[in-house]
Amino acid sequence: MPAYSYQAVDDTGKTRKGRIESADRQAAVLDLKGQGLYVIRLGDAKPSIWKREIEWGPKRLPLKDFVPFLRQFSTLFKAGVTLVESLRILSEQTSNKKLKKILTECASHVARGNQLSDALREHDEAFPPVFANMVRAGEITGNMDDVLERLASMMEKEHYTREKVKSALTYPSVIGVVAVIVSIFLLVNVIPNFVKNLTALGGTLPLPTRIVLGASDHLIHTWYWYLTLVIVGGISLRSFVKTPRGRLAFDLFKLKLPVFGQLFQKAAIARSARTMATLLQSAVPALTVFTVAANVVGNEVYARALRESRDSLRAGQSMVKPLREEKMFPPLVTQMIAIGEQTGSVDAMFSKIADFYEADVEATVDKLRPMIEPIMILILAVVVGVIVTAAIAPMFEIYKNAGRTH
Repeated sequence: MPAYSYQAVDDTGKTRKGRIESADRQAAVLDLKGQGLYVIRLGDAKPSIWKREIEWGPKRLPLKDFVPFLRQFSTLFKAGVTLVESLRILSEQTSNKKLKKILTECASHVARGNQLSDALREHDEAFPPVFANMVRAGEITGNMDDVLERLASMMEKEHYTREKVKSALTYPSVIGVVAVIVSIFLLVNVIPNFVKNLTALGGTLPLPTRIVLGASDHLIHTWYWYLTLVIVGGISLRSFVKTPRGRLAFDLFKLKLPVFGQLFQKAAIARSARTMATLLQSAVPALTVFTVAANVVGNEVYARALRESRDSLRAGQSMVKPLREEKMFPPLVTQMIAIGEQTGSVDAMFSKIADFYEADVEATVDKLRPMIEPIMILILAVVVGVIVTAAIAPMFEIYKNAGRTH
């Protein structure tokens, strides 16, 4: 529940200051009035150090919490439950504290006769931009139940597509981290002691063993430089990516990656097409559709093309031309959009594009997984095998020398 700091006067005219927790500002004023206090000033209170909630990661609600909320919201509204009551029910059911707080505030906002879309825009950092825009369209057209149903279906498909992409990236990432950890462990803890015991028996070390032993010695004595380099490099890269130029360069780099670049491309097209189809079917203005799609696509290369297409449409020109100039859009996409423009069925074409690329993402991930697993296992085996072979090579030299002696 939000907290407010207040300055008020009591019945004797004495000034009082304090802090109060209420559902909203109006409720805070009424609560203070019930205490015999008349508000002079009321503002948002900073949480104390003991009550302050520390939030890690992005402020936006995760899809795993947002998608079930949307589906339940749509179901309650279709069942005839009022908007305010639906929000209150969902606020009591959710386990996400952030979502619970937002829904409580929205329910109070709507109960005072305000629009839900206005309440949602006060929490832009938590919800995707498409949410408030579609709710606003539902309020204007009077078909809120259909809008919520479309939105729930869209976000479910979006969540499914994202999980598919994550599943394709998780395995190679885990194997890569394991390979690095195992290599560092062998070089720092195993190799020096093992080789030291073997050299005590006499004989010279083979070249591969000397190379690995040199790498081990170098890592042991200069590890802090590598750690510093990783930390500074990570912070610098993160700061660069936050700039418009850095974001564009990083997203373009991802699209150029071998194997995974096509997966990122298909996922971005599917996400933008599904968003635009859903918004257009909900009677959201076309210019707003392009703006929202650019904000949710998740790739600055495609976002820039969508903004250019919006500007072209605003100037009374075709929306397809900027997309054709952007090489990241396959001819299939631009041709279908052009046909949609000519026939007046752009929303249907975007829906078909989304269906096609969502299925393509799923098929691509299913093909990648059996290919990636043996490749990553082979890489891990080669890295560990080279280190272990270099470690046991002196044993053969010792046996060879012992045989010559006898």
